[in-house]
Amino acid sequence: MLTGYAHPEYARSLAEFGTPRELPRCNGWVLERQIPGFPYRDAMGCYPLFACQDWSGLHTDLECMGNNLVTLSLVTDPFGAFDVAYLQRCFDVVISFKEHFVTDLRYPQNDIVSRHHRYYARKGLKKVHIETCHDPTQFLDDWVDLYADLIRRHNLKGIKAFSKMAFAKQLRIPGMVMFRAVSQDVTVGLDLCYVQGEAAYGHLTAYSPLGYKLRASYALKWYLLDYFADKVRWLDLGGGAGIRSNGTDGLSQFKQGWSTGVRTTYFCGRIFDHKRYAEIVKAKGVQDTDYFPAYRKGEFG
Repeated sequence: MLTGYAHPEYARSLAEFGTPRELPRCNGWVLERQIPGFPYRDAMGCYPLFACQDWSGLHTDLECMGNNLVTLSLVTDPFGAFDVAYLQRCFDVVISFKEHFVTDLRYPQNDIVSRHHRYYARKGLKKVHIETCHDPTQFLDDWVDLYADLIRRHNLKGIKAFSKMAFAKQLRIPGMVMFRAVSQDVTVGLDLCYVQGEAAYGHLTAYSPLGYKLRASYALKWYLLDYFADKVRWLDLGGGAGIRSNGTDGLSQFKQGWSTGVRTTYFCGRIFDHKRYAEIVKAKGVQDTDYFPAYRKGEFG
């Protein structure tokens, strides 16, 4: 059964940003987009990760899909069944992108979590109540309000900002698990995960100012590890802050304290139509850059 990022409804939840297109052999999805200022189209993997059921079929899908596309770009699932050599067969560009902090849940929780995080988890659990939301859609408005504050603080735009309509669909996708931190009957934090195969993927998390003050993030993560311990083997906590994190930012330090190691995600790009690609880059006056596709440089900046 398809769940989480691999489910067709996840791609459809992002339809504001592109037309969902199925890759039938690997059973994955991408988003086709109009290239601004040109009568051509390209495609991107769904944000934040491209997931599929059968990675061995991706190469054939790519050979068959390029007739009306200029390029494709995506970021791979850190638990995808592939190796780098295979990605290099499929794509023109394969770059180590982000290290995702992951947790092997076979280990005892006290061995996994750092001393610092255990301390603040205990403090947080004294001040907030944590619960699993059996119907995540019931807390859609709470989630949108919390995420709106995150958007303002980090100046999120475009696909990273999602929309209420996107979230309404995502909360219904099979595999969604929502955890709620509550103080005096008020939601002060929400943590969204997708269960997919043997892993639970941290999708998004957001807190109110009071939630930060009460250390709700520590209480939620402690509860979350305990919840998934007998359900999946792995927890993907995601990467650090920014396009490429060096592991020293605050978010990386926070995630590292809950993890047992890292897994690499790869940025992959393929040019289907080299003539049109060169035409667009020249017309836009793009200078030398390692951004791909070059003509979309800055779109996520």
